[in-house]
Amino acid sequence: MTFRVQPITRSEHLAFVAARPSVSHMQLPSWGDVKPDWRAESLGWFDEEGRLVGAGLVLLRPLPKLRRYLAYLPEGPVIDWYAPDLERRLEAMLVHLKARGAFSVKMGPPVVVRRWNADAVKAAIADPGARRLRDAEPTSDEPRALDVADRLRRMGWRQTEPGGEDGFAAGQPRYVFQVPFAGRSLDDIHGGLNQQWRRNIKKAEKAGVKVVRGGPEDLPAFYGLYTETAERDRFIPRPLSYFQRMWTALTAEDPDRMRLYLAHHDGDVLAAATMLTVGDHVWYSYGASTGRRREVQPNNAMQWRMMADAHRLGATVYDLRGITDTLEDSNHLLGLLRFKVGTGGQAVEYLGEWDFPLNKLLHRALNVYMARR
Repeated sequence: MTFRVQPITRSEHLAFVAARPSVSHMQLPSWGDVKPDWRAESLGWFDEEGRLVGAGLVLLRPLPKLRRYLAYLPEGPVIDWYAPDLERRLEAMLVHLKARGAFSVKMGPPVVVRRWNADAVKAAIADPGARRLRDAEPTSDEPRALDVADRLRRMGWRQTEPGGEDGFAAGQPRYVFQVPFAGRSLDDIHGGLNQQWRRNIKKAEKAGVKVVRGGPEDLPAFYGLYTETAERDRFIPRPLSYFQRMWTALTAEDPDRMRLYLAHHDGDVLAAATMLTVGDHVWYSYGASTGRRREVQPNNAMQWRMMADAHRLGATVYDLRGITDTLEDSNHLLGLLRFKVGTGGQAVEYLGEWDFPLNKLLHRALNVYMARR
């Protein structure tokens, strides 16, 4: 079987992913509108009979003064990663992108490698000899994922090592935390929360914390908390315009694609978060909170409201996004991992991001530039 990769329309792209579960929001046409510094294209994979059998959003970042691009498919593309002809599907993509002017291709296969349930993660955190989650015994693994990795290496793809602090790379997280909803009632999900979470939800309710859905007019209130969170947790915040653009782009594609939640107490907004929905997969996307009145537990109240709404929407997965792989007490991100473990969900390792250098000289130059930033 041979394949042809070519641009497709937004409507063709949306129709293809709508028929498939758990497609990342970063593989939708609207995500390209969120990234104005990149040129976005919807790509389609066609088989010999002309059928559309794959789709992907590729973001093209130009090199200064050159008509050459870094091509990036975050958490994609949406193809059959276990197909016996995977190599031909990826070769067709590389041929198209090289003709398009790409000097390097980066992608993030949405392939799960291992999972650790909440008990396994808690045991790893408590083990003084455990330094990283990847060293702990997983609850389950996916042997086919290792086969995919081997096939990519043989093709010449290179796995990007987790960079940045504590495994948080500039790209998308390799380790995330998810709460499975499939086949579970809301009472089941509530029962899966640890005792501290249930206690905090009740405490917030008694204290009068009210969680409401907001609109675009509430983004500045969210942003004020977000910048405070960035200073406290030591990360560089995105500008307010990013979230305003995100709201406009995603809700234009689907009015319910992005939601904003705010936790109020005595007339003050103490916490806020964005939630994204694609099919039956719901993501807690960006969270923010103040250090004021933390004793009324606004974060637990807000998360529980979001989880309840996600369940009503028919979600099979509530995704709390990235977690650190580092388990050492000195790691300031360990508190965030403990917070997410309290949901009773599971840590999930994906295959990570992979690079293919179409022009090795330019690819190497880009790596040197990124390392010096």
